[in-house]
Amino acid sequence: MAATSSLSLKTPTKIQSLTKTHYAIPLNLPFSCRSKSKRTGSIGSRTRIRCGLLIEPDGGKLVELFVEESQRELKREDALKLPKIKLTKIDLEWVHVLSEGWASPLKGFMREDEFLQTLHFNSIRLEDGSVVNMSVPIVLAIDDSQKNLIGGSSSVALVDDENNPIAILSDIEIYKHNKEERIARTWGTTAPGLPYVDEAITHSGNWLIGGDLKVIDPVKYNDGLDRFRLSPAELRDEFTRRNADAVFAFQLRNPVHNGHALLMTDTRRRLLEMGYKNPVLLLHPLGGYTKADDVPLHWRMKQHEKVLEDGVLDPETTVVSIFPSPMHYAGPTEVQWHAKARINAGANFYIVGRDPAGMSHPLEKRDLYDADHGKKVLSMAPGLERLNILPFRVAAYDKTKNGMAFFDPSRPQDFIFISGTKMRTLAKNNENPPDGFMCPGGWKVLVEYYDSLAAAENGRVAEPVPS
Repeated sequence: MAATSSLSLKTPTKIQSLTKTHYAIPLNLPFSCRSKSKRTGSIGSRTRIRCGLLIEPDGGKLVELFVEESQRELKREDALKLPKIKLTKIDLEWVHVLSEGWASPLKGFMREDEFLQTLHFNSIRLEDGSVVNMSVPIVLAIDDSQKNLIGGSSSVALVDDENNPIAILSDIEIYKHNKEERIARTWGTTAPGLPYVDEAITHSGNWLIGGDLKVIDPVKYNDGLDRFRLSPAELRDEFTRRNADAVFAFQLRNPVHNGHALLMTDTRRRLLEMGYKNPVLLLHPLGGYTKADDVPLHWRMKQHEKVLEDGVLDPETTVVSIFPSPMHYAGPTEVQWHAKARINAGANFYIVGRDPAGMSHPLEKRDLYDADHGKKVLSMAPGLERLNILPFRVAAYDKTKNGMAFFDPSRPQDFIFISGTKMRTLAKNNENPPDGFMCPGGWKVLVEYYDSLAAAENGRVAEPVPS
């Protein structure tokens, strides 16, 4: 498959850091990356674009938290002697995130000082006085019985459902889990019905435990998609192998339609106009927890593969990989986490869309967040000054071209906006969208997904995800 072949990796190459990177929205005017002249970005910021090697990770070094292979059996034996904390599915996803360095420079689940800085400042101050962005708490909750079981131990073992040791958390700190404060500051509301809150916080323990994490074996899911789960280090190796001089990241938790593809291909065109020689797209769907009505990861990945197979995106300049983070749906707060994590994977450009990481208000008929606040917050966020933010240009179906095009306000009558709800309705009813909205192979996958839901609702055994 085209997407699979595009992910082949070679021997890691040493990465040198980019000495100075850039801040703002640079896509309004083309200019050479050799030039040091400044231009005004599309929301009034100033920027300086320069060519270079991959952007360095937050804190200057990618922090991977794995036990050395030669020590794994010894650590596994040590873990069996320690008090045990059983991980939920979402806890395990956060172990995965931490272990590979997506949250660099974090060295484990947050202790109280890191937790408070995250809640109140959306950033963490390092020992040298520098600041890195950190907008979402990465914490591990325990209940009273687990706290009592730990007693005076300075280390605990993190285990899966079958009590297999996953990791060791050492030099631990246990502190109060103030759920209301955490929810209010992360989501800006405590309204009932927030998906991640209901899933991971409401019924969790009243204590948080932080410490230094060491993961015994790399996290694998054995679901047929592990080949797509490239770590930040592996992605950096792949970008280096492809001689990328710019990496632009685009996150999705939905199927890719031709409007998305237009945005991504147009971004590459503009980067080439600026003087970059080989900009590479990181198409990076979120692969952790998502709410029940989102299209599941297996189906999204199948659809993304068809997009590459049908030539909508170029496999030679696209890397498809899975971002293992759970989804909070926390709007402008969470989008900072999404952007920060991609810095650690080597991206120096980040495409941000309308209402990123947003959702409908759980009680009222309106969006929970202002649709424009995500991109505005990213342009000002502490610790993200090194990242170039690329605002999502609005695409719609152009009836005069029979395809997706950037919206032209001078002729609004020529455009049809096909919402996610409309797209889902068409797929559920096995109806085709207008020609040019989505590649035929990708649309077929989406129809198959909704057919499988209908089969399950009618009491039939759903067909497996096509391979």
